[in-house]
Amino acid sequence: MKQETVVVIVGAGPAGIATSACLNLLSIPNIVLEKEDCYASLWQKKAYDRLKLHLANNFCELPHMAYPLSAPTFVPKNMFVQYLHNYVYQFNVAPLYQHSVESAWYDRAAQKWVVTAKNTNLDLVEEYVSEFLVVATGENSEGLIPNIYGLDTFKGSVIHSIEYENGKKFGDKDVLVVGAGNSGMEIAYDLCTWGAHTSIVVRSPVHVLTKELVQLGMYLLKYMPCEFVDKMVLMFSKLLYGGMGGYGIQRPLNGPFWLKQKTGRSPVIDVGTISKIKTGEIKVVKAIVDIKGDLIKFTNGQEKQFDAIVFATGFRSTVRRWLKDDGGLFNEKGMPKHKSPNHWKGEDGIYCVGFASAGLFGISNDAKNIANDISQIVHGN
Repeated sequence: MKQETVVVIVGAGPAGIATSACLNLLSIPNIVLEKEDCYASLWQKKAYDRLKLHLANNFCELPHMAYPLSAPTFVPKNMFVQYLHNYVYQFNVAPLYQHSVESAWYDRAAQKWVVTAKNTNLDLVEEYVSEFLVVATGENSEGLIPNIYGLDTFKGSVIHSIEYENGKKFGDKDVLVVGAGNSGMEIAYDLCTWGAHTSIVVRSPVHVLTKELVQLGMYLLKYMPCEFVDKMVLMFSKLLYGGMGGYGIQRPLNGPFWLKQKTGRSPVIDVGTISKIKTGEIKVVKAIVDIKGDLIKFTNGQEKQFDAIVFATGFRSTVRRWLKDDGGLFNEKGMPKHKSPNHWKGEDGIYCVGFASAGLFGISNDAKNIANDISQIVHGN
């Protein structure tokens, strides 16, 4: 089977459906290919129960659709999924599910993109030809578990945060959370509330802020330099949390918003984890040296037995596995070569959305930029 269209979009997460919606509003034909059996599968099937959007809802809207006035400032997972349902319906986004892209390459003679996808439902390989290709598989395409010596000998449960739902089955068990970003800190808190004996690996310095401080900082950045905003936010953070070095948590030398802009690394938004660390209900441990059975050894020489490990160690891009021509857009890790705001467009009609380390706000901007750029080329306006 061969099908031609103007734009092929790979991935039906928020990035893919936002781009399709913007193209639909501009009457530009497009096909969205999705390997799972639903859109936004990460949100619908692989997000833990207590998850809320970490930024205020006005920073988490997709293009052309605001949240209802009744929505809380920080939207819970289930409400966000409903928002996505409404969005897909309103903008007539119709992904082709269970279509796993196997390759995409640029036919220079025809000046077209050729995308092959396996229809896993019918066990057929299908071909799609388009003028433009949008890579919307994003930064969170696949959960990353680091190589740790002896991990294969661990006798307990080993999961990535993408598989974590809640701490119900971990009650009264010794659980180690690896990774002290937002997911790791929140999962550690959730495990503790379910009665798990929880420890968390904190390897690197990290900024801890409240969601209100993040909201304040993002508002102030519109009017004030980043250096000033960082100083103000850190002043409030130190008043709230004090020095945390005695609990195993160090603050980075650079400010939280500077780090976000330069590296894409977000500050941790505290959901109650820090108070449980201070009371000793959650233990902070150093980096792992090795694992022998259920015994884990840490860099400070400490050894402890655990029943389960939850890796909140981030994700990786899978673009390089199927994209044969990248139009100068991606590096060897499958991430954009150029920093925001010049990251979203390559040569020969290739684009990417959801790779700016800027969350849903960045996705919205990328989707609008891509649709408008394609419209100018197709319609000349």
